Amino acid sequence: MPDKKTTFAQGQLKSLVERIERLEEEKKTIAGDIKEVYAEAKANGFDTKILRKVISIRKKDRHEREEEEAMLDLYMIALGMVSEASEAA
Repeated sequence: MPDKKTTFAQGQLKSLVERIERLEEEKKTIAGDIKEVYAEAKANGFDTKILRKVISIRKKDRHEREEEEAMLDLYMIALGMVSEASEAA
């Protein structure tokens, strides 16, 4: 016969698993909703690739964005993709 501690742990485990399953289901629903909004944006003529990038950028704080942009500029200059003169403009 299982003791109280084992029974409690089993109940707790079952509860955790069920909560995770519910959240995973909600996540699928939300992902579907997001997909629909992107489809709406595309239908209205917006570039969804750029829209995703804008959303990604908006998640970052100003300092993090500036640091990332500076590193991107540095790499692009090093690879000859842009000239330092055009960056100064």
